[in-house]
Amino acid sequence: MKRLNTILNTIIGAFVGVFIGHGVYVVWNFKTRPELYAMQSAPWYTSIFVYGAFTIVVLLICFVIKAIIKHKQKKK
Repeated sequence: MKRLNTILNTIIGAFVGVFIGHGVYVVWNFKTRPELYAMQSAPWYTSIFVYGAFTIVVLLICFVIKAIIKHKQKKK
């Protein structure tokens, strides 16, 4: 169970890091080249919302698994 908890912590950290990195990159890219985003029909921050939603789903799944593990360990 300890190994699974470590793997889940790594997944959580990786997804949060990717989300932050992607957000910083999109903001930087928009500030340096706003004309590229002017051609799109969607706002420039749409991809940040998509990554955020996906990250939240993955984090919720990981936290539910961690809660189940914690509950099983308390029973023992």
